[in-house]
Amino acid sequence: MTDRISISDLKRMLSEAARCLRERHEYLSQLDCVAGDGDHGTTMLSASGQLEAAVAQAPSQNSRELLKDCGWRILSIDGGASSALLGTFFLGMAETASESDFGCGALAAAFESGLNAVLKQTKARPGDKTMVDALVPAVNALHAAAESGMPIPAALEGAAAAAQAGAESTKPLVAHYGRAKFLGEKTLGHADPGAVSMALLFQGFSEALVPRREIDHGGF
Repeated sequence: MTDRISISDLKRMLSEAARCLRERHEYLSQLDCVAGDGDHGTTMLSASGQLEAAVAQAPSQNSRELLKDCGWRILSIDGGASSALLGTFFLGMAETASESDFGCGALAAAFESGLNAVLKQTKARPGDKTMVDALVPAVNALHAAAESGMPIPAALEGAAAAAQAGAESTKPLVAHYGRAKFLGEKTLGHADPGAVSMALLFQGFSEALVPRREIDHGGF
C-alpha cells in the first residue's frame, strides 16, 4: 500500500504520461482532423518531449519546482489553446504542490489547483466537448478517493478511469469552443482530442504506480 509518493514517483508519473501521449499522438491528430487542423497530436508529441526534458533536467529534488518547469516548458510550445491550457494545468498544480512527498489528500489538492487554473483560462465547462470533460471527473474522483482513505495507486487508477469515461462522454456532444464549434453536428460520434489527451495523461500517472496489466485502457 502506498500512502505517499516521492519526487521519484512523481518523475515516473510524468514520464509515463509522456509515453502515453507519444504512443497515441497519431490517433490524437486523427481525432483533430475531424474538428480542427489535425495538429493536436503533434502538439501533444511536443508536450511529451517537454515533460521528459523537465524530468531529465530537474535541478533539485523539489516537486513544486519540477511541476513549475513542466508548465513553463509546455507553455513554450506553439500549440495554441491546447498547449496553453496544459501548461497552465501544471503551473496550477505547482502553486499548492508539496516540495517533497505527497499524501493522497495533498496530491488531490494539487490536481484541484491545476483544474482551477485551467477553469480561469477557459469558459469551457463539462458538456462543452473539451479537455474539461475529462479533467473535472478525474479530479473529482481523486478527491473522493482521498476522502475515503484510498492508497494513492488506487486513487490514481480511479481518476484515470473517470478521465477515460469523461473523454468517451464527449462523443455524442456538439463542440462549443475552438474551431470545432463551427462544424456543429459534424463532430458528433468523435471524442474530443483534448479530452482524450487528458485521459492519456491520467492513464500515464496511474500506470507509473499500477502494473499496466491491471488497467483497462478502453478505446485509447
